[in-house]
Amino acid sequence: MKGFTTKVVHNDRQDSIEHGSLHKPIHANVAYGYEDARDLAAVFQGEKSGYSYGRQLNPTISALESKITTMEDGVASVCFGTGMAAIGTTLFSLLRSGDHMVSSAFLFGNTNSLFNTFGKMGIGVSFVDATSVDAVADAVTENTRLVFVETIANPRTQIADLRQIGELCTQRGLVYVVDNTMTSPYLFQPKTVGASLIINSLTKYIGGHGNVLGGAVTETGCYDWSVFPNIYPEYQLGEATKWGITQTRKKGLRDLGASLGPEAAHHVAIGAETLALRVQRQSENAMAMCEFLHAHPMIKKVYYPGLTEHPQHRRAAELFRAFGGLFSFELQSDVDLWEFLNRLQVIVKSSNLGDNRTLAIPVAHTIYFEMGPERRASMGIDESLIRISSGIEDSEDLLADLSAALN
Repeated sequence: MKGFTTKVVHNDRQDSIEHGSLHKPIHANVAYGYEDARDLAAVFQGEKSGYSYGRQLNPTISALESKITTMEDGVASVCFGTGMAAIGTTLFSLLRSGDHMVSSAFLFGNTNSLFNTFGKMGIGVSFVDATSVDAVADAVTENTRLVFVETIANPRTQIADLRQIGELCTQRGLVYVVDNTMTSPYLFQPKTVGASLIINSLTKYIGGHGNVLGGAVTETGCYDWSVFPNIYPEYQLGEATKWGITQTRKKGLRDLGASLGPEAAHHVAIGAETLALRVQRQSENAMAMCEFLHAHPMIKKVYYPGLTEHPQHRRAAELFRAFGGLFSFELQSDVDLWEFLNRLQVIVKSSNLGDNRTLAIPVAHTIYFEMGPERRASMGIDESLIRISSGIEDSEDLLADLSAALN
């Protein structure tokens, strides 16, 4: 099986499934019994494969982790209750007080908040313009342990210099963490640019239906963890390429308990089967809406990597299969933000991304409100900025909705 969707749809069947089911069943149990107590001990000590406790392992979740690993062409994955739990637990597992990390300044609001909290707990964070590898290189210090970037920034769609940052991290021996949520594994596999770890919010495009929360981190096998100073001795077992993901599961997931539930894992696994179909349609709809808005006199600016005017358009065209379903735009100063939004009938006024429905949100007044005007201004977030997450509706209906609201 070579095709992306074929591999995802049939991934569960690579191992035997109970009773010949086509989907991995939901295992709602928390604990697992053993006939021989020595087997129970061997599982806990890592000497034998098996399930110990639901906080760290569950057959339904293991099947989803295998599917995500296949999607990202990685070596192992760990799932969490949310995307933020995936980021927080992973960094909690790998960083210590006195360490330093370099991060893109164009971050999802909650991730920005988390990193500011890390800064108050003794972990230095430098926020830089990651569209330039030079900015990242200039921020690296002797205590830098990792670099964190997103593929496409939310909401202004800046695209990090993904390939050259990967080369920099390889040269400096730094862990390279890439949040792939905005592109999804269908549009882009960060392993191709040397990513060490890949983050995905399963809530968004992979789950795809706005009905479940989840997150995941995937180990690519590109990084040699034997050179990383923060791996505890008890996790320095087996292949060094898996030490980081092992510590994340056995230390981070155990200590913080941000586990994904089996029913949520089942929802994500089913949603993942149509990822390619949905994202392709969402990308097409986004392009159609952006071309319409770009030509409209009541729109001041459109931010979408599919437009040739976008500063990283060429980079996106080289790296991504399509340009994705996320874009944003600014209204002209004489257009009332609230009146425009309230006139929309097909497009839903809501948060979230990657839903089958097209969603619109006023950025400065909602998801970036707590940052304050100064921080928003530094990120280029205008008070009239509206973010759109494109859905799978008929494009003619979306264009008609935008046109009617503007008229």
